[in-house]
Amino acid sequence: MKKYWTIPPAANAAFAAAMEDVLAVYRRPLDPARPVVCMDEKPYQLLGHVRDPLPARPGRDRREDNEYVRSGTCSIFCWVEPLRGWRRVDARPRRTRVDWAHQVEHLLTVDYPHAATVVLVMDNLNTHTTASLYEAFDPGKAFALAQRLEIHHTPKHGSWLNIAEIELSALTRQCLDRRIDDLAVLNTELAAWQQHTNSNQRQVDWHFTTDDARVKLRHLYPTTQQN
Repeated sequence: MKKYWTIPPAANAAFAAAMEDVLAVYRRPLDPARPVVCMDEKPYQLLGHVRDPLPARPGRDRREDNEYVRSGTCSIFCWVEPLRGWRRVDARPRRTRVDWAHQVEHLLTVDYPHAATVVLVMDNLNTHTTASLYEAFDPGKAFALAQRLEIHHTPKHGSWLNIAEIELSALTRQCLDRRIDDLAVLNTELAAWQQHTNSNQRQVDWHFTTDDARVKLRHLYPTTQQN
């Protein structure tokens, strides 16, 4: 299996530049006119039971058969505004450019209709570009949506810098720790988790700064060349 480093082992100017850009975004104060939103997505396999699980009873945990039924795959999109303590999760059958574009449309017209600009932090997957908007909508609408986005990409193989990845990890532990075989049921469960988590306004207090990076990850910075 090919191994990817989440932090490069040697100097990497591209990684350092993208990292510092994202860290600077995370230092911005809360601004309803220019909210900072992070997004990520993860594949999810829909699985069903071959035999009904045995319910828990005194002295014995719930038991289920190791054998399962594959019911297809889907993709879970996660959007989170860390300073506001808000997130939206949505499972879609696919993760194409058009799917991402429609998610962005929802973000701008339903989630943040009054924001002048949404500052969007995400990884550099090839679907995560404004070009995807032009594949889904007519040029006028695609351009209008793109003009309301300020996009910042995390470094290649540096997804640990994406706060939405942290949210997906929490979602996986808290909501996806069992077999779900139907997309509609999955979205019902996601909506319940979203509502509960948002009602608690669980914010993300990001501590790692550019100053920290320049000390703890100083090996990432190339030696500057003086003319």
